[in-house]
Amino acid sequence: QVQLVESGGGLVQSGGSLRLSCAASGSIFRLATMGWYRQAPGKQRELVADIASSGATNYVDSMKGRLTISRDNAKNMVYLQMNSLKPEDMAVYYCNLKVARSLNYWGQGTQVTVSS
Repeated sequence: QVQLVESGGGLVQSGGSLRLSCAASGSIFRLATMGWYRQAPGKQRELVADIASSGATNYVDSMKGRLTISRDNAKNMVYLQMNSLKPEDMAVYYCNLKVARSLNYWGQGTQVTVSS
């Protein structure tokens, strides 16, 4: 069983920065693609960024240039540095772990609030 625990969300002013962290349990972390998704009220959950086991990264177009996703396989941690935050970035941010098509786990989410 894999558990994902996010932290680092909170209230920030427009233009500010936050760093989200996700701690993963289990030995499959190094094999997994780790992702950050977000869900705003009334909207579908969407991928924000992910990082493959190879280290290859992928970012949503609306936040490119403002995000950096990274991972530390020795600590089973994945991070999301978010800069120049905008009110439209406000959402619950979820950590996700995927291995092939058979394993897919979610964290409980962390709220990001951006005041204008």
